Amino acid sequence: MSGGGGGSSAPGRFADYFVICGLDTETGLEPDELSGENFEQTPLRRTFKSKVLARYPENVEWNPFDQDAVGMLCMPKGLAFKTQADSREPQFHSFIITREDGSRTFGFSLTFFEEVTSKQICSAMQTLYHMHNAEYDILHTPPTNDKDSCSSTGDCNGTSVSKLQRFNSYDISRDTLYVSKCICLITPMSFMKACKKVLEQLHQAVTSPQPPPLPLESYIYNILYEVPLPPAGRSLKFSGVYGPIICQRPSTNELPLFDFPVKEVFELLGVENVVQLFTCALLEFQILLYSQHYQRLMTVAETITALMFPFQWQHVYVPILPASLLHFLDAPVPYLMGLHSNGLDDRSKLELPQEANLCFVDIDNHFIELPEDLPQFPNKLEFVQEISEILMAFGIPPEGNLHCSESASKMKSLRACDLVSDKRNGNIAGSPLNSYELLKENETIARLQALVKRTGVSLEKVREETSSKKDLKIQCDEEEFKVYQLNIQIREIFANRFTQMFADYEVFVIQPNQDKESWFTNREQMQNFDKASFLSDQPEPYLPFLSRFLETQMFASFIDNKIMCHDEDDKDPVLRVFDSRVDKIRLLNVRTPTLRTSMYQKCTTIDEAEKSIELRLAKIDHTAVHPHLLDMKIGQGKYELGFFPKLQSDVLSTGPASNKIVLKQRYLLLAFLFSVPIQKYIQEARNLGSTIRQPKLSNLSPSVIAQTNWKFVEGLLKECRNKTKRMLVEKMGREAVELGHGEVNITGVEENTLIASLCDLLERIWSHGLQVKQVRSRYSCMLQKNSVLLDLGILLDSERRKSDTSPAMSPLRISLVQDMRHIQNISEIKTDVGKARAWVRLSMEKKLLSRHLKQLLSDHELTKKLYKRYAFLRCDDEKEQFLYHLLSFNAVDYFCFTNVFTTILIPYHILIVPSKKLGGSMFTANPWICISGELGETGVLQIPRNILEMTFECQNLGKLTTVQIGHDNSGLYAKWLVEYVMVRNEITGHTYKFPCGRWLGKGMDDGSLERILVGELLTSNTEVDERQCRTPPLQQSPSMIRRFVTISPNNKPKLNTGQIQEAIGEAVNGIVKHFHKPEKERGSLTLLLCGESGLVSALEQVFQHGFKSPRLFKNVFIWDFLEKAQTYYETLEQNEMVPEENWQTRARNFCRFITAINNTPRNIGKDGKFQMLVCLGARDHLLHHWIALLADCPITAQMYEDIALIKDHTLVNSLIRVLQTLQEFNITLEASLVKGIDI
Repeated sequence: MSGGGGGSSAPGRFADYFVICGLDTETGLEPDELSGENFEQTPLRRTFKSKVLARYPENVEWNPFDQDAVGMLCMPKGLAFKTQADSREPQFHSFIITREDGSRTFGFSLTFFEEVTSKQICSAMQTLYHMHNAEYDILHTPPTNDKDSCSSTGDCNGTSVSKLQRFNSYDISRDTLYVSKCICLITPMSFMKACKKVLEQLHQAVTSPQPPPLPLESYIYNILYEVPLPPAGRSLKFSGVYGPIICQRPSTNELPLFDFPVKEVFELLGVENVVQLFTCALLEFQILLYSQHYQRLMTVAETITALMFPFQWQHVYVPILPASLLHFLDAPVPYLMGLHSNGLDDRSKLELPQEANLCFVDIDNHFIELPEDLPQFPNKLEFVQEISEILMAFGIPPEGNLHCSESASKMKSLRACDLVSDKRNGNIAGSPLNSYELLKENETIARLQALVKRTGVSLEKVREETSSKKDLKIQCDEEEFKVYQLNIQIREIFANRFTQMFADYEVFVIQPNQDKESWFTNREQMQNFDKASFLSDQPEPYLPFLSRFLETQMFASFIDNKIMCHDEDDKDPVLRVFDSRVDKIRLLNVRTPTLRTSMYQKCTTIDEAEKSIELRLAKIDHTAVHPHLLDMKIGQGKYELGFFPKLQSDVLSTGPASNKIVLKQRYLLLAFLFSVPIQKYIQEARNLGSTIRQPKLSNLSPSVIAQTNWKFVEGLLKECRNKTKRMLVEKMGREAVELGHGEVNITGVEENTLIASLCDLLERIWSHGLQVKQVRSRYSCMLQKNSVLLDLGILLDSERRKSDTSPAMSPLRISLVQDMRHIQNISEIKTDVGKARAWVRLSMEKKLLSRHLKQLLSDHELTKKLYKRYAFLRCDDEKEQFLYHLLSFNAVDYFCFTNVFTTILIPYHILIVPSKKLGGSMFTANPWICISGELGETGVLQIPRNILEMTFECQNLGKLTTVQIGHDNSGLYAKWLVEYVMVRNEITGHTYKFPCGRWLGKGMDDGSLERILVGELLTSNTEVDERQCRTPPLQQSPSMIRRFVTISPNNKPKLNTGQIQEAIGEAVNGIVKHFHKPEKERGSLTLLLCGESGLVSALEQVFQHGFKSPRLFKNVFIWDFLEKAQTYYETLEQNEMVPEENWQTRARNFCRFITAINNTPRNIGKDGKFQMLVCLGARDHLLHHWIALLADCPITAQMYEDIALIKDHTLVNSLIRVLQTLQEFNITLEASLVKGIDI
């Protein structure tokens, strides 16, 4: 966490080192090749190597000095030279050194300019200018005649003068040369304000005409050895050269130490941008900060990570990226880095990888470029409003202060077309000719300002209130106190969001049932948080953000920390503070703990937090020893005005002996306390899953860079393995649990979230080591370049099921380019990245992702051209394993394309197969068809006569469920025997078969002119070697003529009563299971009602059992029996011979439904009517009543034999009990089943 040091730092000492960096006159000017500066620049603009000139003390055992890292971060751009004509204001910046174990050391640096006294350096600079001017003249000399003719004109004279001014800007006889120098404090904790004052006062001492009261060594010795760290919850005063310096440290039950001005971040970026950047950081996108000022980079980075409390950034964190480490921008991992701008290049000149997943923040220009598909932070509008109210109370406009950066003027000159074309700009929209006006017109900001106005908050009122509260005398100045106030108020608001959102998180933590050692050993296989249950309790608007946040490394580490720390004493300090806040919220909240609401709850802890700081600053707890004269030799301690002196190392190399012993003892005690295994587990758990550690600054040899890149490759492969396994476990659900791959309560995390994270991974793999940086999408780049090579048109020979020897559709070919063209034709997808992700989803749905990528990568020449040698896609073994992991997705069925792009137009191909034996070719009527799916239906499509195959386009229907097919009964031969219908989605290749096997025509079969067919999704093997495991097939509509009793009863197998009972039980059980599944995992209810083993089919068996044989050549249907029963009950009611009221209601309902179905305008035939009755009875929970009614009906005695199931009271009672179980479910029928009936 920001402000905290590493666990290895010694307690008690405010600063570990005082360092001086600058020009080493003995080695002279050495160009800094790693900084990447162009040698076409003038020598004064070039960078030269800086060196650590001195450090005091030489080394401390608890924090070994890292010379390379300190030298690089004190002066990230190396040495800078200026003349008396340039501005030479001192510049302060802070930095962080993160060790490989994750612990941190803080640095604070003041860079100023000193006159160069070395004649050799001045001469070397003069020589460099001579060489530069000579090269420039050779390259830019105009033709001779032009030169002669121009030499007399004023214009040309002016130009030559400006050339001289530009290129002869250093003349040893005329100019004074200055070089940058830096003084720096290395500290275990981040007391930024105090360290800045110490360094500024030291610099003031050497630039003031009057010498300081004591030699500089006295002050430096004091800060290194005699000023302690303030204990937790206490304040400390110590002496600088010219005045007292105060710092205060929060107690263990407050938010952790943070000493950077939040005000500056909101002034630079504005509330809207800060919240968007904060969201990107929480979701672990790659974040690149960009500014001319090192301190701004540091302030923004530290503020964003501090506002994450209680979560901690787990990935690469380099707020100031030295020029020599620019190759780290290529890292295919989440990172938060700061890149220094020279103030000249604009955004378009930056070549950045991974732009689709990158959040780019141009701090100086008040501009943020967001990654694609960024979900909104929960309650964002209310959150922004609450922050804005606080900012306005402190006089800070919510849209930020554009004038606070030198680049404000640049904003006005930004090209309008550039901003309009970039729709991902989080802050500027519309016409950007006047950026400030635009910000004022921002809808969100306008609403916020109106709200604040309505509440009556004004700056004057707040000032009056704050002044009236000031009973205590604050020891620091008023401006500094305001910084403390604003910091804590903003931080409390952010912390409150997490305490509200995760108030019940402990309920969902899955505690391991083994000891910690075993748990940690198997950590990767363990689930630590019940995500599905947690998400099911959250308000719907929170889900897009939370479902992705729960997948981050920072959340996993937070929960790991919770599991490892059972005891209060073991707890990480951050976790202890958060848990105590959560406990308070639970006590205050009267609502049900597990029931979340989206009602926004404002922060109530601000006053208490503010009071704690105020008390510490009013009453100073500790005052350090004052600086004093040291035991220095005569003549030591002198200094020259304007030059930081060479300090006396003999007095600064060691501290007082007694103090050293005490420090050593305390350090050993702390080391012992922190050596318990739990600390090891916590640290390892934090690092788990993040194979890419912090970049090491001390060794930048080619072998180390190569090793780092190899770690990236290994990390990507490991992440791919873990993601594919996770996705398969989630998809397989309970089946995976039974195989031992997870726990029952873990499955059900949003499938879209997992697929989006897979797309992120693929984007990073495609970007790793890429030569071309300008292309928005790496997939698109590869696909377009391969388009000629890849249009192979491989036929999908196995598209047909092997058992089908009947006519089938022409096979759909497998073509990567064809799939890409489908995606490019989708107008709803606007960006290259969106198209690439849609292509990944389509390939997954078609089970071709691994195959397509393998095909893409088979062009080795193109791969060599596009990628550097170390790129992941050029590591053959890892690439093969990567493709193998993706191949495992073929084991399950994904509908991740169909279910996401619900509004796109899709071409469907229909094939109708009539019976060849019974004169299908003589058919004279006009057929029609209507196809229904989970997302909609086509409406009636007229089929041209004698055309059995056609393609049409309509909005995505989703998974297909039913086909309604019929004709208009026109012509001489209006009889049609249809075997089956096939429908294929021409984009995804999904083919559905709808068996029929029934006549459509008056006087044929049951007299139906239309039928509802239930479909089965066919599966296919795309390659023999890519063996696919197929999930159980969906049910289909019955494919045999069995719904009427014919003169040949042997045509169909007769079931006994036991088999019929079993069929009823299985059909009802299927419906019960359907409703007990999570809603997103449920299949189609239509299949369970009307499919081959569905409820309608099972009840048909009930009514057909024992049905009396009809007369010769006459078909009798179940519907005939039901109509006779209806007539009987209606006659009974007319004669007023009704046994009881309950019975009467059931009879009336039964008659009403039979009448309504008979009156429907649809020609669905007698079996179709029976199907509709069963579906309506199931919907309205009436089936068991009707079975009881029919069992007692005299018509049953006439039409059924004595052995019939319907006449056996024991079996009927059993049937009624089974059907009663459907009463608790809300059955919604598909429109195609009840079309034309309103009941």
